Amino acid sequence: MPNASHPGRPFSGTQPDIILIMTDTQGANCVGADAGDTRLMTPALDALAAQGAWCSRAYTNSPLCTPARAGLFTGIPGSRSGAWTNSLPLGANVRHLGHWFGDLGYRCAYMGKWHLDGHDYFGTGRCPPGFEADHWYDGRNYLEELTPAQRKYWRREVTYDSLKRLGIDADFTWAGRLVRRAERFLASARRDPRPYLLVVSFDEPHHPFACPADDVAPFLDVGFDIGPSFADDLADKPTHYRAWQGGQARNRFFHNPLYHGCNRFVDRCIGRVVTAVDALARPDPVVVYTSDHGDLRGAHGLGNKGPAPFDEITRIPLIVRGAGIPAGRRVQTPVSHLDVLPTLLNLAGGEIHPVLDGGDILPLLQGAEAPEREVVVEYHRYELAHEGFGGYAPMRCLVGGDWKFAIHEHSGDELYHLAADRHEQVNHITDPACADVRDAMHDRLLRWMDERRDPWRGQSWYARDWRRRAHRGWSLPSRPNPADGVAPTYLDYDTGEATRGPHSEHDFHEEKVAAAR
Repeated sequence: MPNASHPGRPFSGTQPDIILIMTDTQGANCVGADAGDTRLMTPALDALAAQGAWCSRAYTNSPLCTPARAGLFTGIPGSRSGAWTNSLPLGANVRHLGHWFGDLGYRCAYMGKWHLDGHDYFGTGRCPPGFEADHWYDGRNYLEELTPAQRKYWRREVTYDSLKRLGIDADFTWAGRLVRRAERFLASARRDPRPYLLVVSFDEPHHPFACPADDVAPFLDVGFDIGPSFADDLADKPTHYRAWQGGQARNRFFHNPLYHGCNRFVDRCIGRVVTAVDALARPDPVVVYTSDHGDLRGAHGLGNKGPAPFDEITRIPLIVRGAGIPAGRRVQTPVSHLDVLPTLLNLAGGEIHPVLDGGDILPLLQGAEAPEREVVVEYHRYELAHEGFGGYAPMRCLVGGDWKFAIHEHSGDELYHLAADRHEQVNHITDPACADVRDAMHDRLLRWMDERRDPWRGQSWYARDWRRRAHRGWSLPSRPNPADGVAPTYLDYDTGEATRGPHSEHDFHEEKVAAAR
């Protein structure tokens, strides 16, 4: 697993401009560079991948908007940053990338979907500390620019016919307006020598799929092969999948022209941003592109996102260009949202504090591989106010090597041999021939939960039907928060002095007895 307790590699002395571009609900399989399918029509992203590194085993921290963004923007999983489900805010003491890079002398601008202010889907319209207010532009800002009729159309009435009839163009869309604001910010960088961090967070290709009709037209009669998992009977899977599937019709091909049209449109928008970055001709900017999560699109007879580890929703696109990364590099080692912030901090000359759960992956991007590396995916519920998507359905998943292992606290567990079963059809969780692999991954996942102070850790994750582990005990070591470079040193409750690290009440009692002797 990644080790974030080191200060990073020595800093070269030059702070690069950093551009982080992201999309919403766009799995790796929706980009031509990954799928090898030119029918997806993503030439801008395909070109970006050819210029830098494509991480073919990049995984979301959580297949849900808010916690995924929490992991990407803070380097800390949603379970610990406070934003563990949709419409929950980051904790007051949690620093996002605007804070980190502002302290390193960067101008920091953010435009697009934020989803970390604890409000609704659109946001509050107010710029959070750490970013330049003049360049803040979230969903509420966009919504307030629309007339009541335009709002109704955007949220409820988008169809191919209406896109065509109304002549919807890029200027109407949220994505198009983000591009214009990104271009305006980049123009301001011509007059400012300071390095900048620019985040452009597109809502597309997430519904309601507002985009020009010409982007949709090529997909009207095109279906994309789901693969053999479309017919998965789910008999060997956790019980909640059968409720999720709910008797829906199963099709071998995924046909959604609006989704794929919007996918094509956001590719063109990304291309415009990258073109504007390159036009500045500033030294070696670092461009990062990713998404929050994917969409099941009918795999295993399921749709949308939720408590599942399947690649369709957990494997995300991740491209990094610049920083000496070879053109056309393909990274096979598993990486995560949690690795992005530590990597960028190191490039900018910052320290990678132990509070960050990811690690610096620049050596991987530049040519190394780490076969033993693993990443964790988590899920809790869709939203506090929303009882859809299965309600409370906690999951922890470990991905590494040829295997994927997942525990669903309430409904069964999964083990897939990805090397032989890339569609994740055969669940080996009770297969005696795979018990050694399963138990070793179980142990590593539990250790990760303990060491990272996962708030949901406990006995239920230890005792599973397929493995009768001994009770983990009643009083276990406390695990104080590690240094984050901001808060004062953590003081132990027992002494009021600087923490000694993990220790138990029993340890302290024994120390007092020994001292009394």
